[in-house]
Amino acid sequence: MGKKISRRKFLALVSTGAISTWIGITQLRDQLVHGQSSSSEVFLPIILKPNEPTVTPTPSPTPTPTSTPKVTQPPPASARVVHVRHTSVTNWTGSPYDYWNYVNQTKVNLMVEQGLKTLTGQSNLVNAWQVLLPNYVQGQGIAIKVNFNNAMQMACGNETGQINALPQLVIALIGGLKARGVAESDIKIYDGVNRIFPPYFINAIHSQYPNVQLFHACADDSHKVTYNSSNPSATVQFSPPSGVPSPAPQKIADVLVNATYLINIPIMKNHSCAGITLAFKNHFGTISNPGGVHSHIFFNDGCGGGFYSNYSPLVDIYKNSNIRNKTILTVGDGIFGCLGSEDGHPSFWINTFGQGEFPKSLFFSRDPVAIDSVMADFLRAEYGYFDDSDKYLQFAQDAGLGTYERGDPWGSGYSRIDYQKLVLS
Repeated sequence: MGKKISRRKFLALVSTGAISTWIGITQLRDQLVHGQSSSSEVFLPIILKPNEPTVTPTPSPTPTPTSTPKVTQPPPASARVVHVRHTSVTNWTGSPYDYWNYVNQTKVNLMVEQGLKTLTGQSNLVNAWQVLLPNYVQGQGIAIKVNFNNAMQMACGNETGQINALPQLVIALIGGLKARGVAESDIKIYDGVNRIFPPYFINAIHSQYPNVQLFHACADDSHKVTYNSSNPSATVQFSPPSGVPSPAPQKIADVLVNATYLINIPIMKNHSCAGITLAFKNHFGTISNPGGVHSHIFFNDGCGGGFYSNYSPLVDIYKNSNIRNKTILTVGDGIFGCLGSEDGHPSFWINTFGQGEFPKSLFFSRDPVAIDSVMADFLRAEYGYFDDSDKYLQFAQDAGLGTYERGDPWGSGYSRIDYQKLVLS
């Protein structure tokens, strides 16, 4: 089995030597570099891993979660990552392109409920949200950062089959917030710079929750994502070590500056230039000029790369008080996931979730470092990525932002991350 990448991308990886960590083959490299192949695509082999253990369905009408064994001395709950997989949450077969129409809302609701109850140790969803939002009062904004990176500069009203945020997950979270007593008008969903929300997302949200506010590039003027705040906290200042040039300061989106709480919803996917893009990099849609920090995290010259082995601006961005102090929850969207690049279509997986399967997974944590660690482990085993792509997580741990660990989410788990897996069917 294998994966296709473009000839251009393959050559870019070869030129940097990075292809060795992407399971490259010398023969393929030589054929392309020396002009012995006319193909515009390269077929990369994949190293197979054991499939996910089969879970026997329960006859009960209410799915019963099955958790993985705990380590002898469990880590603290602050480093907990809950992985919920529902084996029938989607029936999409790869076509037509509108994958978002093939996700079961009821099953996503169940996944969110089970995930949040397990994360917080509560017996019902309202109590779980009470733990996450103990001090909320009406009028306090709750910002939800979604990922529409593949809708940048797209014409308003258009849609694309590339992977973007799913409305079903956001709807499930809004339902829980409302059950907690949150006013719809306090919920502000955003993605910044030049990203738009396509009609399928807007219509799905507003058909159920018309007073939820949507901030994006095609919204009316009062709901554009702006970067005008004069609050000192609204500027990210970078502090690289000696010898590393500092990126220019970045502004934080006003919608987040004006909010009291933040929920971050990254998508589990590779990135053709950065290796992986998860919870930390999702905030490139929070800052005013993400292109201004690309040079510090990209691995090849074709992307304007200039990766630094001793510094990542992702950490300074996350340390900003509007992100670090306001984030109450990170939810990783792995219902489909995307392999190889950030701008592809939802990807069938081979190694970690079964032949030709989707992950059908959601990840929940209050620790942004731990949740990125777990999602990175799946991406590394399934497809691979540049060496040091996850090094920002070590820097983030050193900065006190959470717990970093590489582990085995299929079997032995982790010693420092409290990884709990639930499989619903």
